[in-house]
Amino acid sequence: MRRPIVAGNWKMHGSRSETAALIEELLSGAPAKPAAACVICPPFVYLQEAARLLRDSIFSLGAQDVCAEAHGAFTGEISAAMLKDVGCEYVIVGHSERRLLYRDGDQLIARKFAAAHARGLVPILCVGEQLADREAGRTNEVITRQLDAVLELCGAGALGHGVIAYEPVWAIGTGRNATPDQAQEVHAFIRARVGERDAKIAAATRILYGGSVKAGNAAELFEMPDVDGGLIGGASLKGDEFLTILAAAR
Repeated sequence: MRRPIVAGNWKMHGSRSETAALIEELLSGAPAKPAAACVICPPFVYLQEAARLLRDSIFSLGAQDVCAEAHGAFTGEISAAMLKDVGCEYVIVGHSERRLLYRDGDQLIARKFAAAHARGLVPILCVGEQLADREAGRTNEVITRQLDAVLELCGAGALGHGVIAYEPVWAIGTGRNATPDQAQEVHAFIRARVGERDAKIAAATRILYGGSVKAGNAAELFEMPDVDGGLIGGASLKGDEFLTILAAAR
């Protein structure tokens, strides 16, 4: 059975004091043995402090991005080894904001996935279509392109040590979200696509939904058979709401 994951992507929010306060709220309200794995992904500059505060807790630490290179003259970049060194277990790769705002292409994202995997981090690979793609019936085409870049570089076996997050771009930060049936349809397609390479890996791969997940809609999304939890944006910055979403993942 696939254990669900609820991961919070804090994006570029917070301060030292706000990070400490939010973590304290999460620690004080979290169950001792949640059904889902719990991950939080603060900004880079707060990772080490977050690691200290989360030590010996139910929460794992993740980063929001990683460099595709192992080391060298890459000013401003953070390597997978550095993330591992400060206590990260997970890292998000290919988030739509990286793809759209910073022009991270499919091949670069595949290399980031490979770099994270090589250092023992669990990559959370984000895939998803824009509104124009959905309206034109190109959702599966876009997902296939994004997913196949990783499969071709890393092989299906690497997904056995990774996570996929389906995030329809039109539902991120817009207040709109895919219906449970729409999410299930794409999640089932993703699982089938991986299954063409390796059925066993496909059955075991956890596929998260992201895109305006809130306390009010989490349970019905997580009830879908191929939805294995969520990658949460804005709602992860509110301790009580994030904990409610965590409780919905069973």
